[in-house]
Amino acid sequence: MTSDIEVILVRHGETAANRIHCFAESDEIALTDEGRGQAEEIAGRLSREFRPDIVLSSKFARARQTAEIIARALGLETAVLAGIHERNFGCLRGQPYGRMGETMRSDPYFDSGRPWEWAPGGGESLEEVRRRVMPALDTLPALYAGKQVVVVSHGAAIQAVWAHITGDSSEEHRPLNCGVVIVAHDGMAWNISRHT
Repeated sequence: MTSDIEVILVRHGETAANRIHCFAESDEIALTDEGRGQAEEIAGRLSREFRPDIVLSSKFARARQTAEIIARALGLETAVLAGIHERNFGCLRGQPYGRMGETMRSDPYFDSGRPWEWAPGGGESLEEVRRRVMPALDTLPALYAGKQVVVVSHGAAIQAVWAHITGDSSEEHRPLNCGVVIVAHDGMAWNISRHT
């Protein structure tokens, strides 16, 4: 029995924290006007290039809002998928992105050969994100076999999916706001189909 499925991973639209290049201080931070525009734009693209059957999102407000805009444009239902929320950045919440590198390098336990295992104080490592996101994705082939599913998530969560599939955990595979990574499950394993 096949469980082929195509999952269109979409990063949420812009927030005020994204605009000033900071980690979000709150899980309930909303989209900016620009972010809502990005969501409308990606909804148009999805309607032209795909035939999704449902829109799922993380529980965080910015992902739910993006998903609602996409679902409304496509005439689809939306639901929350547990486990695909953004990385907990712990002591870095509300801090500029650049602070992460400084914090890592000053941590005597940081291993530059295994950066995906490092976690900020009170937060998660990319490896911990991978270990909660992939089981959530793994539930989808049985639920939506033969379908296309839009999953609205977050930069680090999508980066963790990429790392799981390819073994490459570098940040260059973290999509921009409303960027897309498409993964497919062929009944055996997940593969990267394409990304933009």
